[in-house]
Amino acid sequence: MFKKLFKPSEERIYLRLLKYVMPYWWAFALGIIGSIAFSGVDAYIAHFQKPLMDIGFVERNKEFLRALPLIILVIFTARGIASFVARYFISLVGRNVVRDLRNQMFVHLIRMPASFYDLTASGQLLSKIIYNVDQVASACTNAVSTAVQSLALIVGLFIVMLSINWRLTLLYLFIAPIIVLVIRATGKRMRRVSRKVQNFLGDISHVSEEVIEGYKVVKIFGGERYEVAKFNDYNQSNRDQALKVVMTDSLSTMVVLCIGALALGGTIYLVTTSSPATFGLSAGGFIAIIASMLAIFKPMRDFTSVNNIIQQGIAGAQSVFDLLDTPAEVDTGTTVLGKIQGKIEYRNVGFQYKTQPEAALKEVNLIAKPGQMIAIVGRSGSGKSTLVSLLPRFYDVTSGEILIDGEDIHSATLTSLRSKIAIVTQHVTLFNDTIAHNIAYGSLDVVSREQIEDAARAAYAMEFIEKLPKGLDTLVGENGVLLSGGQRQRIAIARAILKNAPILILDEATSALDTESERKIQQALENLMQGRTTLVIAHRLSTIEHADQIVLMDQGSIVEVGSHRELLAKEGIYADLYNMQFAPKPTYNQNAAET
Repeated sequence: MFKKLFKPSEERIYLRLLKYVMPYWWAFALGIIGSIAFSGVDAYIAHFQKPLMDIGFVERNKEFLRALPLIILVIFTARGIASFVARYFISLVGRNVVRDLRNQMFVHLIRMPASFYDLTASGQLLSKIIYNVDQVASACTNAVSTAVQSLALIVGLFIVMLSINWRLTLLYLFIAPIIVLVIRATGKRMRRVSRKVQNFLGDISHVSEEVIEGYKVVKIFGGERYEVAKFNDYNQSNRDQALKVVMTDSLSTMVVLCIGALALGGTIYLVTTSSPATFGLSAGGFIAIIASMLAIFKPMRDFTSVNNIIQQGIAGAQSVFDLLDTPAEVDTGTTVLGKIQGKIEYRNVGFQYKTQPEAALKEVNLIAKPGQMIAIVGRSGSGKSTLVSLLPRFYDVTSGEILIDGEDIHSATLTSLRSKIAIVTQHVTLFNDTIAHNIAYGSLDVVSREQIEDAARAAYAMEFIEKLPKGLDTLVGENGVLLSGGQRQRIAIARAILKNAPILILDEATSALDTESERKIQQALENLMQGRTTLVIAHRLSTIEHADQIVLMDQGSIVEVGSHRELLAKEGIYADLYNMQFAPKPTYNQNAAET
């Protein structure tokens, strides 16, 4: 029956799901035993109608009637215990499966390459972790429990019916193949519609996240109506697909119940139109078999809905497993980098993004000696950020090689390679934690409070931290929203100072600072860069005049290299950019304009 209901691909997905249950087989077994016991008690209650009617109310057996309250108490106590065992242990397994799947997905996300995040909407990922996983867990725990409980009750009630009259029971055996066909017909539609529900929910999460993060842009540019309309479209589509899920589930249940009702009606018709001797039923037997036939409707309905739950789970599992099967960041390195001098060399490096038709870098050759400050300048889109992103292997080169102290970075493990690099970018990332934890991010277990304070002081961050009510223990809010741009940047610089890595990457590290703070931070960075190799991406050329070497990039290639004076003397592109930035600003004469 399992193979009839599922295609081979669906069967593989579902069997893979069940593997997440295996570590908790003991709890799952207890839940199944509780489910079977629960169904057994319910089947016995149906059977109990016969002696209750024949002995208790027809024969008026006094001993039976005196024992009846105790029998009822025992029956329903056993039913309650079985229900508790079934629900608790199945829920225990389900919650463990949810936890394990979410942990596995989160760990996998942490290990994904930068290119994955470039192409994937964060809202879709959140939907998979939060919504799809719950559906997956229900499919491999609650659905199995319900299926076992329903099937056990159906079997139990059939046994009761057979023990009373086997000929009447045969009517129900004929409807089983029809029910299988109904379940199979609705399963395919349920899976397809459920997948659409999950996708639209991901779109809703994505739009919501964008509006929450970019609320200032939405408000200042009047995008409220557009965002509301977009959200309504996704929300309406999600609602429509969810209703299709309900309609499919309801129709399949209705059809199964109608088929069951035909069998019940046929049974009653045969009994009421035949002579009493034809079927040999007593009053209690008649009541018991009718009660069993009525009671069998619920497990039939539940068993039908189980397939729908499983189909929703398979649709969710497909998206979850697609994520888990996406290759993680490949760490081909075997060498653990020890102490390094910090010499960086790019040899004929080329790189092309998968989504771009042209290469972002072309035959780049660059050498940074230990302790040198190399400034990288150029127009937007010239390849500056791509160049430095290749060093910590956020992306892997398409051609050529990058070496540190003469060793190809691909031979070093990612962990040891990145431990030698500190980065401060223009777009600061802070976590919704304390200032101290953000400064010591990644090294909380190995640094002292004094070291955190020293780093904050070196970045001139203690000036505002000491004024906060909780000092270093102040929460910064989501992505540092409770701090100003300059304050966030100084915390990021303090984080880099604390790491004390031999290689620094500074991407407009002082762009969000006012003039006074920038002067202080420049001094702190100059002190920090002593003895360290530093790659600086800069737009304001005044901040890199003292660089050991300035590299000018254009359209993915290095077009000019030299010191500040050398490049000005060449009167090339760098000189044009410099003169453009420092040319006298034209004054605006209001009277002349009015004239």
